[in-house]
Amino acid sequence: MNKAELVEAIANGAGLSKAQADKALSTALTTITTSLAKGDSVSLIGFGTFGVSQRNARKGKNPRTGESIKIAARKVARFKVGKALADVVKSGKAKAAAPAKKAAPAKKAAAPAKKAAPAKKAAAKKK
Repeated sequence: MNKAELVEAIANGAGLSKAQADKALSTALTTITTSLAKGDSVSLIGFGTFGVSQRNARKGKNPRTGESIKIAARKVARFKVGKALADVVKSGKAKAAAPAKKAAPAKKAAAPAKKAAPAKKAAAKKK
């Protein structure tokens, strides 16, 4: 699934337009990215936790020449899978999400009540 397919799925599932779904997804990704840049973690219970890990400096080998090189220390993004997501992936069966409720249209101002017309008596049929 790519971003366009994800946006479409969000739009259909939440009853939003594609533009609204795209904005929501972009905002969520920007917020997660900003939190990780600050060194914070983002936990989505049941789904997983995004975080930052520190990798120490180490020695490595250049695969072309076999020459020993130094690899600098750095920070890397990580994701730890939550239990609910791990269980769904393991079983291969996704839980059905509840259908999104569409927002009720705004109510119009109450119109003045009309007087009911008097009931007409049915004409009796003569035989």
